Order: sequence, then structure tokens, then C-alpha cells
Amino acid sequence: MSTLESTEIEQALQYFDETRSQAIEVTSGLSDLQWFFKPTPGEWSVAEILEHMVIVQERVFGPIRERLAQASGPEAGRDNQTIERIIFEKFSDRSKRANAPEWTLPTGQLNPRVALDRLLRNYERLAEFVESSHDLREHVLDAPPLKFITNGALETMDGYQWAVTVAAHDRRHIAQIRDVQANPNYPA
Repeated sequence: MSTLESTEIEQALQYFDETRSQAIEVTSGLSDLQWFFKPTPGEWSVAEILEHMVIVQERVFGPIRERLAQASGPEAGRDNQTIERIIFEKFSDRSKRANAPEWTLPTGQLNPRVALDRLLRNYERLAEFVESSHDLREHVLDAPPLKFITNGALETMDGYQWAVTVAAHDRRHIAQIRDVQANPNYPA
């Protein structure tokens, strides 16, 4: 049985902390005009981006944690370092665009300050999960995000990789928030 190394746990916790800090930084002190500004009618506001991040954390990672317990083991010769390099370096890169699945789209029903609180609490749960589940390398699941980024070359992620993917997904959307805020019409 392969267990997580302490360096892997520390790497994940640091990544979560940095991502959480970035989320706080880009949302700190926003006015209602800033929360709800849309660069164009089809683009998301900061509030909608944050809501999407929470939806993905709660509707994707929650069930994945449950499914991991029954998931099969990794294939022989699995290259975890390559997969993690892709997660850490490529997942947050917005040059390859994807349309969010309909069930992850923001509805506007979640107050942005409540969404931020939930996002931060979800990071606490995520850290606890990684710290307490040392068998995360022993279970793999089909990974649509990895398939998308690698054009189908890689197809599965283990529990550890799914956990850090949550933060990588959020970093992708933190970059999107920065793009909204860089718009010349963004309210002062």
C-alpha cells in the first residue's frame, strides 16, 4: 500500500493556503458594483465566478471523495510526477478554454460574501481530507479535467491529484477574476 509522503501533504497544504490567500486577495473589499460587474453580457461577474468555484468544490469534489473509497487501484507504472506537473502547471492556464458543464453554472442565488465563506470552509475540509487520508494514492478515478488538458493522453487521477485539482481549478478562475478586474470599465 502506498501512502502519501509528508512532503506531498505539505505541498498540498501550501498550495491550498496560497490559493485561499489569492481568493481572499481578489475579493477583498469589493463593492456591490465590483462584485456584479460584467465585462460583456455573456461573461461572468466576480460574484458568478466565485459561485461557480463553490459549486465545483461542493458538487464535484464531495462526491469524488465518496467514490474514491470504492475506486480501483492505480495501473502499474503510473507516472504521478507527470500528472501532478500537469495539474500544477497547466490546469490554471486559461489559454485553453472550456465551457463549464451546465450543472456547474452560477445561478446568482448565492450571495458573494456567503460564497467566499463557503469557499474558505471548503479549503479547511480539503486540508483535513489530505492530512487524514494517507491512502489517496491507492484509488484512481476517471478524470475529465485531465483528459481535457492532455487531449485524452491521460485519463485518471488518484485521490491526492483530485484534491490538488480543486485548488488548480480555483486558480484558473482567480485568473479569470483578475481579467474582469483589469477591464477598463471595471468600477473603481
